[in-house]
Amino acid sequence: HRLPMPNLKDELHSSGWSTGCTCFDSVTTKRTKLILPCLISSRIYVVDVGSQCRAPKLCKMIEPVDVFWKCNKGYLNVPRSLPNGDILIANMGDPSGNGKGGFIVLDGETFELKGNWENECEAPPTGYDFWYQPRYNVLISSAGVVPKRAGRGFCPNDLKKGIYGRRLNVWNLSCRTLTQCFDLGEDSLPLSVKFLHNPDAAEGYVSCALSGVIYRFYKCEANNWAVEEVIRIPAKDVTGWIMPKMPAFTVDLVISMDDRYLYLSNWLHGD
Repeated sequence: HRLPMPNLKDELHSSGWSTGCTCFDSVTTKRTKLILPCLISSRIYVVDVGSQCRAPKLCKMIEPVDVFWKCNKGYLNVPRSLPNGDILIANMGDPSGNGKGGFIVLDGETFELKGNWENECEAPPTGYDFWYQPRYNVLISSAGVVPKRAGRGFCPNDLKKGIYGRRLNVWNLSCRTLTQCFDLGEDSLPLSVKFLHNPDAAEGYVSCALSGVIYRFYKCEANNWAVEEVIRIPAKDVTGWIMPKMPAFTVDLVISMDDRYLYLSNWLHGD
């Protein structure tokens, strides 16, 4: 079976389930819908994978204009289900492609667009990925890039111009407020964020694509969090590339289910 998308130039960059392991304690809760936000078009697809698991079908589509007008957001990226059953989707910019972080919310049952998650005044300059830990009432999000500049391709002249994000953001999960920001360095570009799987663990990791550094974030006291560098992958000396040193560009980070191992996609180096 193959399910064709009805539109061109969507860019299905990330996907997520409508229901996660943190949603409720009910054994009747099932993962029957796949959420597909589009990075380029800002469209959202909801795919039914429950009626016929071997023949998924499109059951809902939220058009970009609705996201633009209701949320003033665009360039949608990572979706995850919240503990209350709603769906949170991180975004990278505004409808014009300027940098603008934050999140939009879908109703977990009807998949209607509910609006923005955070207060307008607290939207970070850029956004990309996020993860949360309900037992510590915290959500941590990463930076990303300014979409309209990044869409032209990587340009060394954009370095040190604020095109590539450098912040790790700590949010109060229940109040939806920004409580701490960590500056991870010029042109660090923090992307993938993961907490440990242990629901009692108050720590996780974030990979920085341009700097090749992996940071550990952890709860240090009261409601305060801290970060420390734990891995650094040096840039490689190369010839014939756009710069004399090629960064690792660690895009994806995965933690094993037993929390013993960390795996990285060292993209440009091919590891």
